[in-house]
Amino acid sequence: MGKETMMEFAGKKILIIVENLPLPFDRRVWQEATALRDRGAQVSIICPMGKGFEKKFEMIDHIAIYRHKLPLEAKNAKGYALEYGSALFHEFRLALKCLRERGFDAIHACNPPDLIYLVAIPFKLFGKKFLFDHHDINPELYIAKFGRKDFFYKLMLFFEGRTFKNAQVCIATNESYKKIAVERGGKNPEDVFVVRSGPNLERLKVIPPVNKWKNGRQCLVGYVGVIGKQEGLSYLVEAAEYIVKELGRTDIHFGCVGGGTDLENVKEYAVEKEVNDFFTFTGRVSDQILLEVLNTADICVNPDEFNEMNDKSTMNKVMEYMALGKAIVQFDLKEGRYSAQSASLYAKPNDAIDLAKNIVALLDDPDKAEKMGSFGYQRVKNELEWEHEKENLYNAYRKLFGNGS
Repeated sequence: MGKETMMEFAGKKILIIVENLPLPFDRRVWQEATALRDRGAQVSIICPMGKGFEKKFEMIDHIAIYRHKLPLEAKNAKGYALEYGSALFHEFRLALKCLRERGFDAIHACNPPDLIYLVAIPFKLFGKKFLFDHHDINPELYIAKFGRKDFFYKLMLFFEGRTFKNAQVCIATNESYKKIAVERGGKNPEDVFVVRSGPNLERLKVIPPVNKWKNGRQCLVGYVGVIGKQEGLSYLVEAAEYIVKELGRTDIHFGCVGGGTDLENVKEYAVEKEVNDFFTFTGRVSDQILLEVLNTADICVNPDEFNEMNDKSTMNKVMEYMALGKAIVQFDLKEGRYSAQSASLYAKPNDAIDLAKNIVALLDDPDKAEKMGSFGYQRVKNELEWEHEKENLYNAYRKLFGNGS
Protein backbone atom coordinates (compact mmCIF):
# COMPACT_ATOMS: atom_id res chain seq x y z
CA MET A 1 0.00 0.00 0.00
CA GLY A 2 1.49 3.34 -1.08
CA LYS A 3 2.08 6.32 1.17
CA GLU A 4 -0.46 8.31 -0.84
CA THR A 5 -3.18 5.74 -0.09
CA MET A 6 -2.22 5.57 3.60
CA MET A 7 -2.76 9.34 3.90
CA GLU A 8 -5.64 9.74 1.44
CA PHE A 9 -7.82 11.61 3.96
CA ALA A 10 -5.02 13.88 5.18
CA GLY A 11 -6.41 17.37 5.79
CA LYS A 12 -9.96 16.06 6.24
CA LYS A 13 -11.60 16.62 9.63
CA ILE A 14 -14.39 14.31 10.77
CA LEU A 15 -16.75 14.69 13.74
CA ILE A 16 -18.44 11.48 14.87
CA ILE A 17 -21.55 11.83 17.07
CA VAL A 18 -22.78 8.90 19.18
CA GLU A 19 -25.65 9.10 21.67
CA ASN A 20 -26.11 5.69 23.26
CA LEU A 21 -22.61 4.59 24.34
CA PRO A 22 -19.40 6.26 25.52
CA LEU A 23 -16.18 6.02 23.54
CA PRO A 24 -13.92 4.13 23.28
CA PHE A 25 -16.37 1.58 24.82
CA ASP A 26 -18.47 1.46 21.62
CA ARG A 27 -16.26 -0.98 19.73
CA ARG A 28 -17.73 -0.49 16.25
CA VAL A 29 -17.43 3.29 16.36
CA TRP A 30 -13.94 3.14 17.85
CA GLN A 31 -12.82 0.83 15.04
CA GLU A 32 -14.23 3.27 12.50
CA ALA A 33 -12.58 6.23 14.21
CA THR A 34 -9.15 4.62 14.36
CA ALA A 35 -9.43 3.38 10.76
CA LEU A 36 -10.14 6.93 9.55
CA ARG A 37 -7.29 8.27 11.69
CA ASP A 38 -4.97 5.69 10.15
CA ARG A 39 -5.78 7.10 6.70
CA GLY A 40 -4.77 10.60 7.75
CA ALA A 41 -8.08 12.13 8.90
CA GLN A 42 -8.37 14.25 12.04
CA VAL A 43 -11.12 12.58 14.08
CA SER A 44 -13.19 14.06 16.90
CA ILE A 45 -16.03 12.34 18.76
CA ILE A 46 -19.03 13.55 20.77
CA CYS A 47 -20.58 10.93 23.06
CA PRO A 48 -22.20 10.52 26.49
CA MET A 49 -20.31 9.83 29.69
CA GLY A 50 -20.47 6.35 31.19
CA LYS A 51 -18.99 4.25 33.96
CA GLY A 52 -15.22 4.53 33.61
CA PHE A 53 -15.57 7.27 30.99
CA GLU A 54 -16.38 10.37 33.06
CA LYS A 55 -13.88 12.89 31.65
CA LYS A 56 -15.50 15.76 29.74
CA PHE A 57 -12.60 15.78 27.29
CA GLU A 58 -9.62 13.60 26.58
CA MET A 59 -7.30 12.65 23.75
CA ILE A 60 -6.90 8.91 23.19
CA ASP A 61 -4.62 7.70 20.41
CA HIS A 62 -4.77 11.14 18.74
CA ILE A 63 -8.58 11.11 18.71
CA ALA A 64 -10.38 13.91 20.57
CA ILE A 65 -13.35 12.80 22.68
CA TYR A 66 -15.91 15.30 23.97
CA ARG A 67 -18.31 13.77 26.51
CA HIS A 68 -21.53 15.03 28.06
CA LYS A 69 -23.82 13.87 30.85
CA LEU A 70 -27.22 12.29 30.22
CA PRO A 71 -29.99 12.76 32.80
CA LEU A 72 -31.11 9.10 32.81
CA GLU A 73 -31.38 5.87 30.85
CA ALA A 74 -34.90 6.09 29.46
CA LYS A 75 -37.55 3.43 30.00
CA ASN A 76 -40.73 5.24 28.83
CA ALA A 77 -41.87 7.91 26.39
CA LYS A 78 -41.33 10.80 28.81
CA GLY A 79 -37.89 9.47 29.69
CA TYR A 80 -36.90 9.16 26.03
CA ALA A 81 -38.01 12.75 25.37
CA LEU A 82 -35.84 13.97 28.26
CA GLU A 83 -32.85 11.81 27.28
CA TYR A 84 -32.94 12.70 23.59
CA GLY A 85 -33.67 16.38 24.18
CA SER A 86 -30.74 16.65 26.58
CA ALA A 87 -28.45 14.72 24.21
CA LEU A 88 -29.33 16.95 21.23
CA PHE A 89 -28.63 20.09 23.27
CA HIS A 90 -25.21 18.82 24.37
CA GLU A 91 -24.36 17.44 20.91
CA PHE A 92 -25.03 20.81 19.28
CA ARG A 93 -23.18 22.66 22.05
CA LEU A 94 -20.15 20.40 21.75
CA ALA A 95 -20.25 20.46 17.95
CA LEU A 96 -19.87 24.26 18.14
CA LYS A 97 -17.03 23.80 20.62
CA CYS A 98 -15.33 21.26 18.36
CA LEU A 99 -15.77 23.54 15.35
CA ARG A 100 -14.00 26.37 17.20
CA GLU A 101 -11.22 24.21 18.65
CA ARG A 102 -10.50 21.65 15.93
CA GLY A 103 -12.84 22.20 13.03
CA PHE A 104 -14.64 19.54 10.97
CA ASP A 105 -15.59 18.95 7.35
CA ALA A 106 -18.15 16.19 7.94
CA ILE A 107 -20.50 14.92 10.63
CA HIS A 108 -20.71 11.13 10.97
CA ALA A 109 -23.93 10.37 12.90
CA CYS A 110 -24.39 7.01 14.61
CA ASN A 111 -27.94 6.12 15.61
CA PRO A 112 -29.93 5.46 17.77
CA PRO A 113 -31.79 7.77 17.84
CA ASP A 114 -32.58 9.03 14.34
CA LEU A 115 -32.43 12.64 15.55
CA ILE A 116 -28.78 13.60 15.08
CA TYR A 117 -29.63 15.02 11.65
CA LEU A 118 -31.11 17.95 13.59
CA VAL A 119 -27.60 18.73 14.86
CA ALA A 120 -26.13 18.37 11.36
CA ILE A 121 -28.63 20.57 9.46
CA PRO A 122 -27.27 23.97 10.59
CA PHE A 123 -23.72 22.91 9.73
CA LYS A 124 -24.80 21.61 6.31
CA LEU A 125 -25.85 25.18 5.52
CA PHE A 126 -22.16 26.10 5.80
CA GLY A 127 -20.96 23.30 3.55
CA LYS A 128 -20.33 20.54 6.09
CA LYS A 129 -21.10 17.05 4.83
CA PHE A 130 -23.37 14.55 6.59
CA LEU A 131 -22.91 10.75 6.71
CA PHE A 132 -25.44 8.50 8.45
CA ASP A 133 -24.12 5.31 10.12
CA HIS A 134 -27.21 3.12 10.53
CA HIS A 135 -26.69 0.94 13.62
CA ASP A 136 -30.31 0.18 14.62
CA ILE A 137 -33.61 0.20 12.76
CA ASN A 138 -35.53 2.33 15.23
CA PRO A 139 -39.11 1.73 14.01
CA GLU A 140 -38.56 -2.02 14.41
CA LEU A 141 -36.79 -1.42 17.75
CA TYR A 142 -39.88 0.45 18.96
CA ILE A 143 -42.08 -2.52 18.02
CA ALA A 144 -39.68 -4.90 19.82
CA LYS A 145 -39.82 -2.81 23.00
CA PHE A 146 -43.49 -1.83 23.08
CA GLY A 147 -45.28 -4.30 20.78
CA ARG A 148 -47.36 -1.80 18.86
CA LYS A 149 -47.47 0.44 15.79
CA ASP A 150 -48.95 3.68 17.10
CA PHE A 151 -48.24 7.40 16.81
CA PHE A 152 -44.73 7.01 18.17
CA TYR A 153 -43.97 4.25 15.65
CA LYS A 154 -45.02 6.61 12.85
CA LEU A 155 -42.84 9.27 14.45
CA MET A 156 -39.88 6.87 14.32
CA LEU A 157 -40.52 6.35 10.60
CA PHE A 158 -40.64 10.11 10.07
CA PHE A 159 -37.33 10.73 11.85
CA GLU A 160 -35.69 7.85 10.00
CA GLY A 161 -36.91 9.27 6.69
CA ARG A 162 -35.58 12.74 7.48
CA THR A 163 -32.21 11.28 8.45
CA PHE A 164 -31.90 9.43 5.15
CA LYS A 165 -33.01 12.52 3.21
CA ASN A 166 -30.38 14.73 4.82
CA ALA A 167 -27.51 12.24 4.55
CA GLN A 168 -25.34 12.46 1.45
CA VAL A 169 -23.88 9.01 2.12
CA CYS A 170 -25.13 6.18 4.33
CA ILE A 171 -23.43 3.23 5.97
CA ALA A 172 -25.44 0.04 6.62
CA THR A 173 -24.35 -2.79 8.88
CA ASN A 174 -25.69 -5.47 6.50
CA GLU A 175 -27.64 -6.03 3.30
CA SER A 176 -30.99 -5.99 5.15
CA TYR A 177 -30.25 -2.48 6.41
CA LYS A 178 -29.10 -1.39 2.95
CA LYS A 179 -32.43 -2.58 1.55
CA ILE A 180 -34.25 -0.42 4.11
CA ALA A 181 -32.10 2.59 3.18
CA VAL A 182 -32.97 2.13 -0.50
CA GLU A 183 -36.62 1.04 -0.31
CA ARG A 184 -37.85 2.92 2.77
CA GLY A 185 -35.30 5.72 2.81
CA GLY A 186 -35.26 6.43 -0.90
CA LYS A 187 -31.46 6.34 -1.13
CA ASN A 188 -29.57 5.62 -4.31
CA PRO A 189 -27.91 2.19 -3.85
CA GLU A 190 -24.61 3.75 -4.93
CA ASP A 191 -24.74 6.04 -1.89
CA VAL A 192 -25.20 3.20 0.64
CA PHE A 193 -22.16 1.18 1.75
CA VAL A 194 -22.33 -2.03 3.79
CA VAL A 195 -19.76 -1.92 6.61
CA ARG A 196 -20.22 -4.93 8.88
CA SER A 197 -19.14 -4.80 12.51
CA GLY A 198 -16.30 -7.21 11.97
CA PRO A 199 -14.48 -8.30 15.14
CA ASN A 200 -10.90 -7.24 15.78
CA LEU A 201 -8.75 -10.34 16.27
CA GLU A 202 -6.11 -8.28 18.04
CA ARG A 203 -8.62 -7.56 20.82
CA LEU A 204 -10.48 -10.87 20.86
CA LYS A 205 -7.63 -13.15 21.82
CA VAL A 206 -7.78 -16.83 22.68
CA ILE A 207 -6.50 -17.26 26.25
CA PRO A 208 -6.45 -20.25 28.64
CA PRO A 209 -9.77 -21.01 30.39
CA VAL A 210 -10.38 -19.70 33.91
CA ASN A 211 -12.32 -22.47 35.57
CA LYS A 212 -13.75 -20.35 38.40
CA TRP A 213 -16.35 -19.12 35.90
CA LYS A 214 -17.77 -22.67 35.71
CA ASN A 215 -18.76 -22.33 39.36
CA GLY A 216 -17.77 -25.92 40.05
CA ARG A 217 -19.75 -27.38 37.16
CA GLN A 218 -18.55 -29.39 34.19
CA CYS A 219 -19.85 -27.14 31.39
CA LEU A 220 -20.16 -23.41 30.81
CA VAL A 221 -22.47 -21.70 28.32
CA GLY A 222 -21.27 -18.16 27.54
CA TYR A 223 -23.24 -15.03 26.67
CA VAL A 224 -22.07 -11.47 26.04
CA GLY A 225 -24.10 -8.42 25.13
CA VAL A 226 -26.45 -5.71 26.21
CA ILE A 227 -29.26 -7.06 28.37
CA GLY A 228 -32.49 -5.43 27.27
CA LYS A 229 -35.95 -6.83 26.71
CA GLN A 230 -35.33 -7.59 23.04
CA GLU A 231 -32.13 -9.52 23.79
CA GLY A 232 -34.20 -12.50 24.92
CA LEU A 233 -32.41 -13.45 28.16
CA SER A 234 -35.77 -14.61 29.53
CA TYR A 235 -35.68 -17.40 26.93
CA LEU A 236 -32.27 -18.43 28.23
CA VAL A 237 -33.61 -18.54 31.80
CA GLU A 238 -36.52 -20.71 30.61
CA ALA A 239 -34.10 -22.94 28.71
CA ALA A 240 -32.03 -23.35 31.88
CA GLU A 241 -35.17 -24.26 33.81
CA TYR A 242 -35.96 -27.00 31.29
CA ILE A 243 -32.37 -28.27 31.34
CA VAL A 244 -32.27 -28.45 35.15
CA LYS A 245 -35.82 -29.53 36.03
CA GLU A 246 -36.92 -31.61 33.04
CA LEU A 247 -33.61 -33.05 31.83
CA GLY A 248 -32.09 -33.28 35.30
CA ARG A 249 -28.83 -31.71 34.15
CA THR A 250 -27.11 -29.89 36.99
CA ASP A 251 -23.67 -29.91 35.36
CA ILE A 252 -24.23 -26.81 33.21
CA HIS A 253 -23.55 -23.22 34.26
CA PHE A 254 -24.41 -20.02 32.37
CA GLY A 255 -22.05 -17.04 32.34
CA CYS A 256 -23.70 -13.82 31.16
CA VAL A 257 -21.46 -10.80 30.52
CA GLY A 258 -23.05 -7.39 30.05
CA GLY A 259 -25.37 -4.82 31.55
CA GLY A 260 -28.56 -3.13 30.45
CA THR A 261 -32.01 -1.93 31.40
CA ASP A 262 -33.41 -5.45 31.78
CA LEU A 263 -30.57 -7.00 33.82
CA GLU A 264 -32.31 -6.82 37.20
CA ASN A 265 -35.53 -8.19 35.71
CA VAL A 266 -33.62 -11.14 34.25
CA LYS A 267 -31.98 -11.83 37.62
CA GLU A 268 -35.38 -11.78 39.33
CA TYR A 269 -36.79 -14.09 36.66
CA ALA A 270 -33.97 -16.56 37.30
CA VAL A 271 -34.86 -16.51 41.01
CA GLU A 272 -38.54 -17.01 40.17
CA LYS A 273 -37.68 -20.01 37.99
CA GLU A 274 -35.37 -21.36 40.73
CA VAL A 275 -32.31 -21.48 38.46
CA ASN A 276 -30.41 -18.44 39.74
CA ASP A 277 -27.69 -20.72 41.19
CA PHE A 278 -26.92 -21.82 37.63
CA PHE A 279 -26.22 -18.25 36.43
CA THR A 280 -23.42 -15.75 36.88
CA PHE A 281 -24.35 -12.23 35.79
CA THR A 282 -21.22 -10.08 35.68
CA GLY A 283 -22.77 -6.78 34.60
CA ARG A 284 -20.61 -4.51 32.42
CA VAL A 285 -16.98 -5.56 32.89
CA SER A 286 -13.51 -5.16 31.39
CA ASP A 287 -12.37 -6.89 28.22
CA GLN A 288 -10.18 -9.14 30.37
CA ILE A 289 -13.15 -10.61 32.25
CA LEU A 290 -15.14 -10.87 29.01
CA LEU A 291 -12.29 -12.86 27.47
CA GLU A 292 -11.98 -15.07 30.54
CA VAL A 293 -15.67 -16.00 30.49
CA LEU A 294 -15.93 -16.59 26.75
CA ASN A 295 -12.67 -18.52 26.50
CA THR A 296 -13.80 -20.73 29.39
CA ALA A 297 -17.19 -21.37 27.78
CA ASP A 298 -17.67 -24.73 26.06
CA ILE A 299 -20.22 -23.14 23.72
CA CYS A 300 -21.89 -19.74 23.42
CA VAL A 301 -25.50 -18.71 23.05
CA ASN A 302 -27.45 -15.92 21.37
CA PRO A 303 -31.06 -15.96 22.65
CA ASP A 304 -32.17 -12.82 20.74
CA GLU A 305 -35.87 -13.21 20.19
CA PHE A 306 -37.31 -13.33 16.69
CA ASN A 307 -38.84 -9.97 15.83
CA GLU A 308 -38.67 -7.57 12.89
CA MET A 309 -35.60 -5.83 14.29
CA ASN A 310 -33.50 -8.80 15.36
CA ASP A 311 -34.23 -10.73 12.17
CA LYS A 312 -32.68 -7.92 10.11
CA SER A 313 -29.85 -6.98 12.47
CA THR A 314 -26.29 -8.27 12.67
CA MET A 315 -25.37 -9.03 16.27
CA ASN A 316 -21.78 -8.30 17.28
CA LYS A 317 -21.81 -11.09 19.87
CA VAL A 318 -22.27 -13.76 17.20
CA MET A 319 -19.09 -12.72 15.39
CA GLU A 320 -17.23 -12.27 18.69
CA TYR A 321 -18.07 -15.86 19.60
CA MET A 322 -16.80 -16.97 16.19
CA ALA A 323 -13.61 -14.94 16.59
CA LEU A 324 -12.86 -17.00 19.71
CA GLY A 325 -13.61 -20.28 17.97
CA LYS A 326 -16.82 -21.01 19.87
CA ALA A 327 -19.75 -23.00 18.53
CA ILE A 328 -23.07 -21.19 18.91
CA VAL A 329 -26.73 -21.94 19.60
CA GLN A 330 -29.23 -19.27 18.56
CA PHE A 331 -32.74 -18.82 17.25
CA ASP A 332 -33.07 -19.01 13.47
CA LEU A 333 -32.83 -15.35 12.38
CA LYS A 334 -31.94 -14.19 8.87
CA GLU A 335 -28.82 -12.13 9.64
CA GLY A 336 -27.72 -14.42 12.47
CA ARG A 337 -27.69 -17.32 10.03
CA TYR A 338 -25.82 -15.23 7.43
CA SER A 339 -23.09 -14.38 9.96
CA ALA A 340 -22.62 -17.79 11.60
CA GLN A 341 -23.60 -20.25 8.87
CA SER A 342 -22.23 -23.67 9.94
CA ALA A 343 -20.76 -22.28 13.18
CA SER A 344 -24.20 -22.40 14.80
CA LEU A 345 -27.14 -24.63 15.57
CA TYR A 346 -30.51 -22.93 14.99
CA ALA A 347 -33.43 -23.39 17.36
CA LYS A 348 -37.04 -22.70 16.45
CA PRO A 349 -37.66 -18.96 16.87
CA ASN A 350 -38.66 -17.96 20.41
CA ASP A 351 -38.88 -21.61 21.54
CA ALA A 352 -37.01 -21.89 24.84
CA ILE A 353 -37.36 -25.67 24.99
CA ASP A 354 -35.85 -26.13 21.53
CA LEU A 355 -33.09 -23.72 22.54
CA ALA A 356 -32.42 -25.90 25.58
CA LYS A 357 -32.36 -29.12 23.56
CA ASN A 358 -29.86 -27.64 21.09
CA ILE A 359 -27.64 -26.39 23.93
CA VAL A 360 -27.52 -29.83 25.54
CA ALA A 361 -27.02 -31.63 22.21
CA LEU A 362 -24.04 -29.44 21.37
CA LEU A 363 -22.49 -29.74 24.83
CA ASP A 364 -22.81 -33.51 24.58
CA ASP A 365 -20.97 -33.58 21.23
CA PRO A 366 -17.67 -31.73 21.87
CA ASP A 367 -16.14 -32.95 18.59
CA LYS A 368 -18.95 -31.33 16.63
CA ALA A 369 -18.67 -28.16 18.72
CA GLU A 370 -14.94 -28.00 18.01
CA LYS A 371 -15.48 -28.35 14.24
CA MET A 372 -18.20 -25.69 14.29
CA GLY A 373 -16.00 -23.35 16.28
CA SER A 374 -13.11 -23.86 13.88
CA PHE A 375 -15.38 -23.07 10.92
CA GLY A 376 -16.54 -19.88 12.61
CA TYR A 377 -13.02 -18.74 13.38
CA GLN A 378 -11.87 -19.29 9.79
CA ARG A 379 -14.93 -17.42 8.47
CA VAL A 380 -14.09 -14.43 10.64
CA LYS A 381 -10.38 -14.55 9.83
CA ASN A 382 -10.86 -14.87 6.07
CA GLU A 383 -14.07 -12.91 5.46
CA LEU A 384 -15.59 -10.96 8.35
CA GLU A 385 -12.72 -9.54 10.41
CA TRP A 386 -12.55 -5.73 10.63
CA GLU A 387 -9.45 -5.69 8.42
CA HIS A 388 -11.68 -6.90 5.57
CA GLU A 389 -14.58 -4.55 6.35
CA LYS A 390 -12.82 -1.23 6.83
CA GLU A 391 -12.12 -0.88 3.10
CA ASN A 392 -15.89 -0.40 2.69
CA LEU A 393 -15.72 2.43 5.24
CA TYR A 394 -13.00 4.08 3.17
CA ASN A 395 -15.16 3.69 0.06
CA ALA A 396 -18.02 5.50 1.83
CA TYR A 397 -15.72 8.41 2.66
CA ARG A 398 -14.27 8.47 -0.84
CA LYS A 399 -17.83 8.97 -2.06
CA LEU A 400 -18.56 11.59 0.62
CA PHE A 401 -15.44 13.61 -0.12
CA GLY A 402 -15.56 13.10 -3.89
CA ASN A 403 -12.91 10.37 -4.17
CA GLY A 404 -10.83 11.98 -1.43
CA SER A 405 -10.43 15.27 -3.25
